[in-house]
Amino acid sequence: MPEKLRRGYTTGTCAAAAARAAAMALYQRRLVQEVTLTLPAGDTVTLPVTVRREADRAEAVVIKDAGDDPDVTNGVAIHVCARLCPKGLILRGGSGVGRVTLPGLAIPPGEPAINPVPRRMIAAAVADLIPPGGGMELEISIPGGEELARRTLNPRLGIEGGLSILGTTGIVEPMSVEAYRASLVPQIDVALAAGYNTLILTPGRLGQRYAEEKYQLPPGAVVLTSNFIGYMLEACVERKVRGVLLWGHAGKLIKIAGGIFYTHSRMADGRQEVLAAWAAVKGASSTYVDKILQATTVEGAIEIIAAAGLGRDFWDDLAARASHRALTFVRKELAVGTAFLSLQGDLIGADATARQMMEELRQGV
Repeated sequence: MPEKLRRGYTTGTCAAAAARAAAMALYQRRLVQEVTLTLPAGDTVTLPVTVRREADRAEAVVIKDAGDDPDVTNGVAIHVCARLCPKGLILRGGSGVGRVTLPGLAIPPGEPAINPVPRRMIAAAVADLIPPGGGMELEISIPGGEELARRTLNPRLGIEGGLSILGTTGIVEPMSVEAYRASLVPQIDVALAAGYNTLILTPGRLGQRYAEEKYQLPPGAVVLTSNFIGYMLEACVERKVRGVLLWGHAGKLIKIAGGIFYTHSRMADGRQEVLAAWAAVKGASSTYVDKILQATTVEGAIEIIAAAGLGRDFWDDLAARASHRALTFVRKELAVGTAFLSLQGDLIGADATARQMMEELRQGV
């Protein structure tokens, strides 16, 4: 059995823990050494923290522990400075925290790059500490964040000046490690043992959550692949799986339509090129093709594609193209359907095989 890898904490979790510690120092004059938080899924975690207080402010620091994930932010110090303000909660990005400059992300231009889930986590972490009618300003900073951000995708995404405060679950799952890749395969065995012979392969937990909660697909059939989609397809073939539904955010799965089966953005990222080529095939003008190539995110490209007059058929046919490439990859030894989701979980495209698989999975066929 592969050695179990150690999980870590997202920058969002670290910021929420530091925010709570700073608020406790500001309002209660308590300088704690650790903070316990409730994560979005309901689990609790306890993180060590360093706190200092001055006359009108308090500052807390949490050192990010990414576990066994090769994360560029592992070991960075997440600082949160808390100050009193007239009313409500104000969240600011300080030195080393990036600022969004282009549309298409979850946060609008002009705002600090603190994603929605971390924002909610931070607000929840301090909600019981702010007295009725009171207010607090929290400023998050990351020393050295601007330099580290050059080693991330932030510059390409239009996030300038530093790192992002990220995370949808609060936990960093180890990725891109050989042992982790091997540890993914037992999910297939468990699903088969539960009686599922059509499996839902999804790169991340966002796709998993939408499959189970929004589309009522059976949790036991969902298999997380991380970036190792090709590896997991081959593992399904080896185990005589009947069919696979490739399911998840379009930003990952459109790479399959371009023949990319290891989807880590650092190793292979042809999203805009695939979309631009497909738009050209579907009759988009060169102006729109160029706009797609210049888009920094798939979410932004979705809007451009709609503006070009390309409707649902664009995405359904691209999903069929991804399924065709996957079928070739596995030598047609199992059935493949593909479904693309938006960041909000909307089904923006699916081929006929995917729709049939979804219906059969809901009915328990």
